[in-house]
Amino acid sequence: MTKQKIRNALLVHLVILFFFSTSVVSARVVSLLQNYGNPIFRSNFHSIYDTSKYGVFQLSNGLGKTPQMGWNSWNFFACNINEMVIKETADALVSTGLADLGYVYVNIDDCWSSVTRNLKGQLVPDHKTFPSGIKALADYVHGKGLKLGIYSDAGVFTCQVRPGSIFHETDDADLFASWGVDYLKYDNCYNLGIPPKERYPPMRDALNATGQKIFYSLCEWGVEDPALWADKVGNSWRTTGDINDSWASMTTIADLNDKWAAYAGPGGWNDPDMLEVGNGGMTYQEYRAHFSIWALAKAPLLIGCDVRNLTAETLEILSNKEVIAINQDSLGVQGRKVQVSGADGCRQVWAGPLSGNRLAVALWNRCSKVATITASWEALGLESGVHVSVRDLWQHKVVTGDAVSSFSARVDIHDCQLISRVSNHAHQ
Repeated sequence: MTKQKIRNALLVHLVILFFFSTSVVSARVVSLLQNYGNPIFRSNFHSIYDTSKYGVFQLSNGLGKTPQMGWNSWNFFACNINEMVIKETADALVSTGLADLGYVYVNIDDCWSSVTRNLKGQLVPDHKTFPSGIKALADYVHGKGLKLGIYSDAGVFTCQVRPGSIFHETDDADLFASWGVDYLKYDNCYNLGIPPKERYPPMRDALNATGQKIFYSLCEWGVEDPALWADKVGNSWRTTGDINDSWASMTTIADLNDKWAAYAGPGGWNDPDMLEVGNGGMTYQEYRAHFSIWALAKAPLLIGCDVRNLTAETLEILSNKEVIAINQDSLGVQGRKVQVSGADGCRQVWAGPLSGNRLAVALWNRCSKVATITASWEALGLESGVHVSVRDLWQHKVVTGDAVSSFSARVDIHDCQLISRVSNHAHQ
């Protein structure tokens, strides 16, 4: 290999996530991709991975430089929560090693509060399920080196008809801060028909005014395209309706969220909802795809299963350090769908740039049968003659050190395979 070829191989590392599952805006002056240029990248590289809609943030809390990671109670427990579940979850995040991997937010969802405010107009924890109060729980979670999240609603009630925070933003933000809360998920039920652009900023201002750094997660469901305006309001914003534990829901939501890839970046992220990995409604391969696409798309990685009772397979997926590193990469560019083929576009290539002149690439087989999927350098925005080192993040090994022009893999039904016939022809 010539010195130039060696140089290119070192400069560009194509990171491949292989998996298979059956089918069933105010711009920054400086682009996130300012340092990506010739001779490695094609002239269309910046248009493929457009970041021009990445906004100027007004939350000013310094949080969300990478997508948030942690756990949320809703997907598994719904309203069946209490302070013991939260404590045991915090314990489990530490004992499983997940906390050390970055899963630090322990987020309580709906149903933590009493059904009415007290005589002072304050929110009150349900005395049956949270008898020690939220501050004591926050102290416990903080003692584990973790952070506590709480839930409220930009309406008169939460979705489970507990008191909402509209018109109470200042009092509620002050209360959350006094408890030591680190994160607020702010929902969209019972909103009186008031536009979200009017309902969500008051809580931003109230949280800022507390002087405490509280991550602000807008759960607006993508109703009025929050990617277009929420960069000025929160650290993340839901781009879709609620996920459920199914292949159909997960793939649909992935596609809906993909539309807004150009609008996210450090400080503010598109949120296609929480992870369903480990809840039982999808196969191991489908969960691995779910986790991989969420990581590539710089989505929040919020575990939604019971971490006190993880299977070995679930822990394997959630604790993949190499995939987590894609999500937490400092460049902060959301990966996106760059190439489709096959019936209904079921053979898909998703990709996104990483720091250090690297690319993360997912070959996603959404067909109902075995398929060979090819990622062409043209689709990825690479010059065709660039020599690329390819590493599989699920096998944790380099599968070729010298791919040129394209890379292909035969991906089986409910399997994750690589082929050995990777071109390493030395272009002159």
